[in-house]
Amino acid sequence: MGRRARLGLVLCLAALWAGGLAAADEEGNQDESLEPKTLSADDQVKDHSTGTRVVAGQIFLESGKSDSQSEDEKNFHSEEEEKENSLEELNSLEMANLLDKDLEEAEIQRPALTAIGGTADGEPCHFPFLFMEKEYAECTADGREDGRLWCATTYDYKKDQKWGFCETEEQSNKRRQMQEAEDVYQTGMKILNESSKKAQKKEAYQYLLKAADMNHTKAMEKVSYALLFGDYLKQNIQSSKELLEKLTEEGSPKGQMALGFLYASGLGVNSSQAKALVYYTFGALGGNLIAHMILGYRYWAGIGVLQSCESALTHYRLVANHVASDISLTGGTVVQRIRLADEVENPGMASGMLEEDLIQYYQFLAEKGDVQAQVGLGQLHLHGGRGVEQNHQRAFEYFNQAANAGNSHAMAFLGKMYSEGSDVVPQSNETALQYFKKAADMGNPVGQSGLGMAYLYGRGVPVNYELALKYFQKAAEQGWVDGQLQLGSMYYNGIGVKRDYKQALKYFNLASQGGHILAFYNLAQMHATGTGVMRSCHTAVELFKNVCERGRWSERLMTAYNSYKDGDSNSAVVQYLLLAEQGYEVAQSNAAFILDQKASIVGENETYPRALLHWNRAASQGYTVARIKLGDYHFYGFGTDVDYETAFIHYRLASEQQHSAQAMFNLGYMHEKGLGIKQDIHLAKRFYDMAAEASPDAQVPVFLALCKLGVIYSLQYVREINIREIFSHIDMDQLLGPEWDLYLMTIIALLLGTIIAYRQRQHQAVPRPAGLRPAVPQQEPPPEHQPPQ
Repeated sequence: MGRRARLGLVLCLAALWAGGLAAADEEGNQDESLEPKTLSADDQVKDHSTGTRVVAGQIFLESGKSDSQSEDEKNFHSEEEEKENSLEELNSLEMANLLDKDLEEAEIQRPALTAIGGTADGEPCHFPFLFMEKEYAECTADGREDGRLWCATTYDYKKDQKWGFCETEEQSNKRRQMQEAEDVYQTGMKILNESSKKAQKKEAYQYLLKAADMNHTKAMEKVSYALLFGDYLKQNIQSSKELLEKLTEEGSPKGQMALGFLYASGLGVNSSQAKALVYYTFGALGGNLIAHMILGYRYWAGIGVLQSCESALTHYRLVANHVASDISLTGGTVVQRIRLADEVENPGMASGMLEEDLIQYYQFLAEKGDVQAQVGLGQLHLHGGRGVEQNHQRAFEYFNQAANAGNSHAMAFLGKMYSEGSDVVPQSNETALQYFKKAADMGNPVGQSGLGMAYLYGRGVPVNYELALKYFQKAAEQGWVDGQLQLGSMYYNGIGVKRDYKQALKYFNLASQGGHILAFYNLAQMHATGTGVMRSCHTAVELFKNVCERGRWSERLMTAYNSYKDGDSNSAVVQYLLLAEQGYEVAQSNAAFILDQKASIVGENETYPRALLHWNRAASQGYTVARIKLGDYHFYGFGTDVDYETAFIHYRLASEQQHSAQAMFNLGYMHEKGLGIKQDIHLAKRFYDMAAEASPDAQVPVFLALCKLGVIYSLQYVREINIREIFSHIDMDQLLGPEWDLYLMTIIALLLGTIIAYRQRQHQAVPRPAGLRPAVPQQEPPPEHQPPQ
């Protein structure tokens, strides 16, 4: 099989060579009338760059390969590696013979590059050839002002003056246009990467727009995404769709993935999950990690495909491998997950964001010499998050101030910064070791872990597994996640200790509780392969999913949140929708929340059905509020028909699984009214009481509901009994005695006398008109002191 595949590959390459040569010959015949410029030694030789090469008759830029080209090369190499692996069972002699034979066949079938026009039209190019006392192993544009590539057909051009073009004028113009587009793209990217100001970023996108108009693939990808999300360009879904369709035709994995997203979410096109799946699959085959992640989630949740844990595991593991390889030992950047529903109810509380005033207060304390404030701000700027942008320069300054004051934590983090290196802090094992030793001598777990890393990998000191194990154990005992992670790795690999998967699992679990992404990754690998634990595809997928959601694309969560805070709901909802496709539960709930508020980017009649879809996906991942929202949508008929039974099921799930007070209260109300369930006032009271116990916030509404329930119960009781029948069974003589009627008449008489006396006093207290009241001598006492009449 390996030989057959390899021979097929050689034949394909030969066909490409032949096709390219035929095209070159045809275009060369059309270009015969063009007069070339003389290439003598005295002529102007201006551009000595050899930034191009000819492969199969096509011109490629060495310095500006597109993503698709580089990805194709990676795919080609990966295919080659797979073929090599398939031949491992063959002995080395047979493999060598096969490779030699394939190379010989390729050499025989490889045609020579033919000169077009010039003084040697139709003759094969001679490589290398000598020009201006310099040898050229490929076509060059040196010596020509128009930049067209040429070659000599004999070794010494100066002697024989035999030459021809390697490309037609049309190909030359196209190549120069590509180079110009690449220059414009690089200018835009330089501004974009080096600037943090919004105005300059907008200027950068103007360059990218220009490069995109020149059909530059990378620029078209950047612009299409900017138009889709409204990043520094006005949001325009239709223009983005047109660019994505063009990219898809050219085979861009990024374009295929994004076009699949448009079909999945129904933005700018009619929603089609089948087309979305096709484009996602092509994007994944092209190596797009987001497409792999989307497919992993779809197979895991069974969205548009049959649910398959193993398929989900394949996609998620591939993405997790890339994410884990990018993570440094600090554990990666912080992913801020802000729920818009919680943010509306309690602004700033649920998000964990630091207010600007609070940050300024900490900065003031740090400037005044508060060591704890300096260390805290240093960590915030080192990792980023909580509203603070990552800034290694500020982090280094704060750590330096605290370290000079003798803080061991700051010393340890300075050691980490020197150990890993960055644009601000040059990598230096010696300096890192000094800081780690100082911190470790003071009992700091971060310093102990850093010292363990130095001995484990021989950074500035000889490799010593015993000392590495000792320092990792000290750090792990104090709960430091890096120490736990490295200790688990040593037990897993049997480095310095006897291999022990149970101990490895223990320490990986401890590190994962601290949130270390590499601990999640290692646990996922163990569960996926059944190493040290019973194999569990479901557990492995959940762990790999956690790792994948810490990739660099998670930064868009904060971008979407900032767009929402700035009042741009349309931009925010599109970004959340893409993240929702990737399986982010917080993005699913946030997208549903914005759609619930009637986002204008979708039709008015489509907001509730789409919101219902994403509430459902978020609820499937265990979000309580989403489960209650599903009950509300079915109760009120938002985006679906009114269905009290389905609403009751969702409320019951939220009550039983998440112990939601809101769900319990709703269940009490449905039992009270008999909606979707048989009316039962006793069960209604029970659920109301459970809601009050579950949350203090529910006590007031529960009290009012119980009062209402008491009144309803009393009225229902009175309605159900027969008053006449009750009085007919009452014996008054036995109850009050034989003279009960005299007692009753006496009580009535007393009550009547009391009422008459009260009325008389009221009549006396009424004042007479001023004109009829007699004059009272001043020497007489006041009326209240007069004796009664």
